[in-house]
Amino acid sequence: MGQVGRHLLGLGVAGLTLATGGATFAAELGQPAPWEWTLQQSASPVMDNIVWFHNFLFVLITLITLFVLALLVIVVMKFNAKANPVPSRTTHNTLIEVAWTLVPVLILVGISVPSFRLLFLELDVPKADLTIKATGKQWYWSYAYPDNGKFEFDSLMAQDKQPRLLGVDNEMVVPVNKVVRVQVTGADVIHAFALPAFGVKIDAIPGRLNETWFKATKTGMFYGQCSELCGKDHAFMPIAIRVVEDKDFASWVETAKKKYASGGTSTFASAAGPTQ
Repeated sequence: MGQVGRHLLGLGVAGLTLATGGATFAAELGQPAPWEWTLQQSASPVMDNIVWFHNFLFVLITLITLFVLALLVIVVMKFNAKANPVPSRTTHNTLIEVAWTLVPVLILVGISVPSFRLLFLELDVPKADLTIKATGKQWYWSYAYPDNGKFEFDSLMAQDKQPRLLGVDNEMVVPVNKVVRVQVTGADVIHAFALPAFGVKIDAIPGRLNETWFKATKTGMFYGQCSELCGKDHAFMPIAIRVVEDKDFASWVETAKKKYASGGTSTFASAAGPTQ
């Protein structure tokens, strides 16, 4: 292997190492980290598949890029006027023409199979253990629990909570290792319900009920944000989901039935009180 080949191989190995190991830079599960440039750590089966597909494509495009770069280097080194003063007059090569048609087709087919499987996994909602309705409003979220007493509450950004611009007064609470179906709509304009660690992102459209799902495999706090440009306070309507054990969820439900018995807890301004 020549010096150029060794350099290309080194660049490829370095790129793959960064792609697969970048998640270790994340400071905490469920939220962004300083200088983070990779996907957030996964906490659901859907996100596991998204991370795998991302890394698979990164490896594939890296190999293709290195291959094309190597061909360009060979052409520059071998077929310049000094090294090859009498150019070839070959106009057709059947083998090469078949190869450069067939190989890209096979690559695209290889990409499409896991791509379709991932789309099916995201869109095919399994039998749910819990249903929650999330309504995007200007500019906060409301959550309803029709399976657990039909209570509903508002969730607004809390100025005195961390992480900054992600902490809320009332978090959505769900049990761990349970299929949660999320029905999403908008009350005024188009919003978008997005939570990176769960691989969830779906539009909240007024007059339409969209549906997505997740199955949190780890307990803790997980944060997302509205990802649709919905108005002047678009950047200030975070999504916070607290994942707890079954017994803790049952206890929270009983408390929430009393706390939110009269409906929403807030109207237009964030409450700074602690979450029960």
